[in-house]
Amino acid sequence: MQAETGTVLEEAAASGEDAKRLDVINQVLEEIRPTLQRDGGDCRLVKVDGKKIMVSLSGACVMCKLSGMTLEGIQSRLVEELGEFVRVVPVMGGVPA
Repeated sequence: MQAETGTVLEEAAASGEDAKRLDVINQVLEEIRPTLQRDGGDCRLVKVDGKKIMVSLSGACVMCKLSGMTLEGIQSRLVEELGEFVRVVPVMGGVPA
């Protein structure tokens, strides 16, 4: 992923379990990104705070009427892969809320 992911990975490096969890999150986002990019958009991991996963939508995704459904789809895949409930939260401009 991009440089921002390295920062997130460094924050989670203290715990092996956190690092594995972060790997799964990044893997799910990487699976979804090509579809978003084909439509002129993108999604980037900003921060993981417990069960809250903050992402930044960019490009065509910012003004898309279906961005809510995109976030729900990402959340659904993450819940499936992680085996736990998580909440995907969009943040503006990549700045955590």
